[in-house]
Amino acid sequence: MKVRSSVFASLILIFEVIGVALFLRGFFPVPVKSSFSSKSLNLLQLTKYPLFKRVVVMLVDALREDFVFGPSGRMFMPYTRHVVERGSSHSFVAKARPPTVTMPRIKALTTGSIPGFIDVVMNLNSPALLEDNLIWQAKTAGKRIVFYGDDTWVRLFPKHFMEYDGTTSFFVSDYTEVDNNVTRHLDSTLKRDDWDIMILHYLGLDHIGHISGPHSSLIQPKLLEMDDILKKIHSALISKEAEGSLPYLLVLCGDHGMSETGSHGGSSEPEVNTPLVLISPAFKRKVGMEKPGVVEQVDLTPTLALGLGLPISQNSVGRLIPGVLEETSLRDQLRFLHLNGHQLSCLLKDSVLEYEKEAGFEQFRVAEKAHGNWMKLYLEGNTSEVLTNMGKKVLKQYLEALAAMSSALSKQLGKYDMYSMIAGMVFVFQLLLVLLLAMPEALSGGAAVDLPVLSSLLSLPFYLLCLLLASVHVLVCTSAESSCYFCSLSWGLVFAAVAFSSAMFCILVSIATRRLPLGPKIRGKWSLSELDVLLLAGTIGHTLSLAASSFVEEEHQTWYFLLNTLCLGVFQDVCRKYFREQRGSGEEEEHLLPSKDCHASDHPKAEIYSEKWLALATPPFTLVCCRLLRSLNQTGVQWAHLPDVGHWLNSSEHKMVLSLLSAFCLVLIYLLVQRRCSWVSKVALALGLLGVYSYRAAVGSVLFPWQHSSRTTSKGTVEARFVYVFVLGILFTGTKDLLRSQIITADAKLKSRGLWEIYSGLVLLVSLLFRAHNLPVLCCCLLIQTLMAQFIWKKLHYDAAQTTIMHYWFGQAFFYFQGNSNNIATVDISVGFVGLESYVEAPAIFLTALSTYAGPLLWVCHLVCYLSSERDRSPVAVGHGCYCLALMRSVPAAAYIVLVTVLRYHLFIWSVFSPKLLYESMHLLLTAGVCLIFNTMEQSHSSSKS
Repeated sequence: MKVRSSVFASLILIFEVIGVALFLRGFFPVPVKSSFSSKSLNLLQLTKYPLFKRVVVMLVDALREDFVFGPSGRMFMPYTRHVVERGSSHSFVAKARPPTVTMPRIKALTTGSIPGFIDVVMNLNSPALLEDNLIWQAKTAGKRIVFYGDDTWVRLFPKHFMEYDGTTSFFVSDYTEVDNNVTRHLDSTLKRDDWDIMILHYLGLDHIGHISGPHSSLIQPKLLEMDDILKKIHSALISKEAEGSLPYLLVLCGDHGMSETGSHGGSSEPEVNTPLVLISPAFKRKVGMEKPGVVEQVDLTPTLALGLGLPISQNSVGRLIPGVLEETSLRDQLRFLHLNGHQLSCLLKDSVLEYEKEAGFEQFRVAEKAHGNWMKLYLEGNTSEVLTNMGKKVLKQYLEALAAMSSALSKQLGKYDMYSMIAGMVFVFQLLLVLLLAMPEALSGGAAVDLPVLSSLLSLPFYLLCLLLASVHVLVCTSAESSCYFCSLSWGLVFAAVAFSSAMFCILVSIATRRLPLGPKIRGKWSLSELDVLLLAGTIGHTLSLAASSFVEEEHQTWYFLLNTLCLGVFQDVCRKYFREQRGSGEEEEHLLPSKDCHASDHPKAEIYSEKWLALATPPFTLVCCRLLRSLNQTGVQWAHLPDVGHWLNSSEHKMVLSLLSAFCLVLIYLLVQRRCSWVSKVALALGLLGVYSYRAAVGSVLFPWQHSSRTTSKGTVEARFVYVFVLGILFTGTKDLLRSQIITADAKLKSRGLWEIYSGLVLLVSLLFRAHNLPVLCCCLLIQTLMAQFIWKKLHYDAAQTTIMHYWFGQAFFYFQGNSNNIATVDISVGFVGLESYVEAPAIFLTALSTYAGPLLWVCHLVCYLSSERDRSPVAVGHGCYCLALMRSVPAAAYIVLVTVLRYHLFIWSVFSPKLLYESMHLLLTAGVCLIFNTMEQSHSSSKS
């Protein structure tokens, strides 16, 4: 059955979306909810005797545990450290589960459950939290709650607070007013008696981390400020304490930590380890510094719930912190532990099919039975030591059961629907292979694909595969330990999926058989050179390497290796052309260095030889640049903590060196970019780059010669907006020239100039967003692009496919040269607020994404400009890459490849090998499919012209 290329590609893309949707449904499974909410009223009666009258939660965003418990704790937070060492307190290191982002951490603290990676996206616009949580339970019980701080709480819990004042959490340039707006309410609120729970969420420390990292000079003043606030709250609570009343509880905690670069979101120790300090006169007074115990962050939820006499959130996987109960009677301790165990056992029943086989569940039943026997003896008035020892034994059994059940539930919530994920991946890989095998035929003159659909459906292997896959489906669904989404589908949908997969496999085998040497020859079959083999093997090998999590974490190493190998391969081609071919006939030597019009006679002999040596020097120079850029920013997971050149440049002692380096890079950027611009854009570019340096000087990154390093800094809003004006001006000029060339006059030179001006505007914007120490990355990017375009791609007559894949490799390598990784913690969100006075969602997201993916975007834009200008100047050798040229010749196609590059790490899934491998394959699938569509459009357009 013959199908047009465009229809074939469209069908492939539609089915591919279905496969990806099935995979995502397995990767983001709907969490299992507990069904014991109907028992909340009974639990409320059981917990009507609270331990604390008032609770104050002081949450300091991005508070690392070493800021309190580390060697610098006495210097950063002296009062807090004194209370930890000598006061009535308990200290713990609370471990936060990734993703270590604010909204998921707030959900964990209030519900006791473990949020998933999808909450990273929801963090940008948090909806109301409908799941059972501590705040709702407190409001239902009549507790009066006041809140000041991060407005994420207000969005998660609307109409829950008696009094609140929210502050914007995303405007990271502000680290002063955002905390002052919280503290200004303290004096009046602490004097009042009309509240039971007060929650304070301070954001300043987190903002400082995003701006300048955990070792900034701004960290200590901010921590001292937080320490003074804690002292004020503690003193006020002590003064309001009445004789005979229930004690207060003051909680100091962090939602997540801070990486060595100041970001968060990943799973490194500095990001997941947060301090948890519980202060109350109900605790024993300490006599010295003790090593903090380790608890899970979700353990705070049941502890606060039982401490306030509230039911535990039904989906909480946390367990009660035993130290809180140390001064209560043994009977009360056992009662509280039993309540926690009952809640966990109910959740375990709803989450695990064979819950009775869980060790924790069995331990809880044994402890519960022993607890009943103990209560009988207790109520009979037995006061012997045997009863005490028996009670301690039951206490130990409860603690062991709680730990086991909590661990089992945490693992269960972290499980993925592997069956749905594997089914989705099989669909996508089948489609990818069919598309790749059909590519030569689809790109032939007929622009059609002959699919053996009917013969496949009538073949015996098709029916055997259907039976085999149906048997596997039945076996998996009947023996699965937990429910699978694919198993919940109707048999009609399952049969359609099984038939489709079987048919795709038969079609795949048929097409592969036709491609064998014994099969019929396809006109236009590709011939591969050594460089083609390298590019193809490298791209496919990189995709396959992502099946291992270590290669995902250290993906930059793969790209660095591939880029170095590519440079050596290109150097071999250069040597072969300029030395090996030189020994040939005189006719070949005459065309040794073809010029733009392919006539070597127009070049003086000296210029020919200078071009030859520059071409020979380009690959080694590229290798040197790549090696230097590797040392600029440490990335990945294993060695990200090691010092690098970027840290050295950003230190205050080397600010003058950074200033000189930044000025040199900006001058070189201007010289490299301005060559293809109009004189108006050249002037705007020069003034814009001057504004970039002024902005960096205003924020304190660099210095002008007449400035002192001790001067006060600003946000640089005026300077940044000054640059934005010139960026918009250059983009407007380039867009105007591009539209004129397409609508008014078919001027290829005007079109090329318009594209290059748009590219120069993008370079100016990126130079503003890049931190000062990263300007050499941009400078080397432009320099390598210029040299490769002038002396390699053009002179060696590389076709569009080879040039496209090289651009892709360079773009991915420069993504990591910037200091990025597959860890969300390396995303620098502070650039989203360059030039903004307040948080505006759309420009903040755009600027953050542009800065993060600047490397790939610049290489994609350069590819569009280069192929367009070369096609208009002289026909580029398209060969087997004609589809790439067709793709680049339209503005929608250029927008597509930019979009694919930006969304390369979909949803920031950085640590699981299956999504990474799938998305890399999906990237190749999307590129190939859309290329086919645009190739058919080009051929149709050419046919209509002729």
